[in-house]
Amino acid sequence: MLEIYWGCLIVGVLFAIVSVVFGDFIGQFLDGMLDFLSLEGPDFFHPMVIIGGITAFGGIGILLTEYTFFSFWIILLLSFLIAIFLSILVYFFYVKPMQNAENSTSYSIQELSGKIGEVTIPIPREGYGEVVIKVGLSNTNQIAASFDREEINSGTRVVVVQVKEDTLFVSRFEKI
Repeated sequence: MLEIYWGCLIVGVLFAIVSVVFGDFIGQFLDGMLDFLSLEGPDFFHPMVIIGGITAFGGIGILLTEYTFFSFWIILLLSFLIAIFLSILVYFFYVKPMQNAENSTSYSIQELSGKIGEVTIPIPREGYGEVVIKVGLSNTNQIAASFDREEINSGTRVVVVQVKEDTLFVSRFEKI
């Protein structure tokens, strides 16, 4: 059984080394070729969790075999339970926070409806001006027209009422 533990440990360590050193190169080379291998399902099937569990199983199996007098079945059970526990820790303290930290600066112009902005170029009654709106951690300048068909001066706070054909239709924003 010691050979199986060593095999699990070596596979895990090799996977870690290959993914760190050659991960980007392999990812570009195999881009889209191995989509059939992707695991569609719960996030806890993330490769980091699975390979981490296999590596932990091997390492703990080796340690328990070499340094304890437990029977074969107890070592196997303890190795398996500790590997599952460590995989859960990896999932909750590494994988899940990293997935939540992935941010995108992209947005759809349709998402701007209801947002509050400020006029940077005056908007005439029948024409277009410009507003700046905070989206995520940045600002975006967009073409705007008056929803109420009234002139809106620079520096006026506005709310986006409607988005139509890449134009924001805005009205004055008044706090009540």
